[in-house]
Amino acid sequence: MDFDTVAGELYGLPPNAFTAARDRCAAEARRAGDKELARRIAALRRPTLAAWAVNLLARGRPDDIRSLAALGEALREAHRALDGAQLRDLTRQQRTLVDTLARQAAQLAAEAGHRLGDAAQRDTEATLQAALSDPESAQEVAAGRLATALAAPTGFPAGGDRARTATVTTLEAARERRRLREEAPSREREARRRNAEAETAERARDEALREVETLRHRLEQARARAEEATARAAEARARAEEAGQPPEEDPG
Repeated sequence: MDFDTVAGELYGLPPNAFTAARDRCAAEARRAGDKELARRIAALRRPTLAAWAVNLLARGRPDDIRSLAALGEALREAHRALDGAQLRDLTRQQRTLVDTLARQAAQLAAEAGHRLGDAAQRDTEATLQAALSDPESAQEVAAGRLATALAAPTGFPAGGDRARTATVTTLEAARERRRLREEAPSREREARRRNAEAETAERARDEALREVETLRHRLEQARARAEEATARAAEARARAEEAGQPPEEDPG
């Protein structure tokens, strides 16, 4: 078992089957003694419906994803060259290709038993637009292991100072997406740690309450025995007095 193989298999599953399969793989890795692999597998996040649909597209039609990335590179080159005619032609191709691939992703999802709603369809289109606009996003999409949809950039720049500004904005957005993705496992680990601590504290509280209840019950039993012993002693003194015998001293 290796991480890439496991991750590849998991992200090919429908979202509703992901969590159970991930947990089984993590448990198997732990039983095999590979704690680091188990940790990495357990940190994998269940894909959203849109991310899963794009994963299906990347796995089933990798040539289409490569065409998307190639068109993105052509658009970036046209922006650098400030070639207006080529930009207009490539922009039309961009809209057509993104729309076509988004419909294909929705069809693949429907064939696999999950219809995309309007929101998921928009997220699918945004992810494909991000792959076209950003080379790193294109690599993520091509890998077929998305857990969440990618944010679409504001668009390709028109040229001049606006081109440089928009390019910087796109790069900053890409860096922010990477930062959030890198921090997500840490946030999830912290959340799991806090949940585990809360569960431990709750178990300790319950155990303490059970011990208090046991001690209270024992105290009540001891009090009952003492009251019974006192009653027997009083009864014995009463019988002795009736018989004209001196009462026995209370041993207590």
